[in-house]
Amino acid sequence: MLINKGVSSGDIVTIKLTSGEELVAKLIEENPMQIKIARPLVLTMGQQGIGMVPYLFTVDPDKDIRMSKSTITVLETTEESAAKQYIKATTGIVT
Repeated sequence: MLINKGVSSGDIVTIKLTSGEELVAKLIEENPMQIKIARPLVLTMGQQGIGMVPYLFTVDPDKDIRMSKSTITVLETTEESAAKQYIKATTGIVT
């Protein structure tokens, strides 16, 4: 049986919001009331399938974002291939 260790600072995480949006971001820190994330991207459906676009267009992309946990239904580590796609999209690094 595998034990889920939860999420840790530095992990690439998937966040499902109460609004239905699904984000992928780097988790900076977490406390009982909120999380702090870096470079959040929202999943969107395009002609070639699922893609990732910036979640906030009018905020400096290098600024860490605080998000209330009351708006989050799921916070979990992102599946490996999606995490690699996120890293490529945000840094240009292919892993």
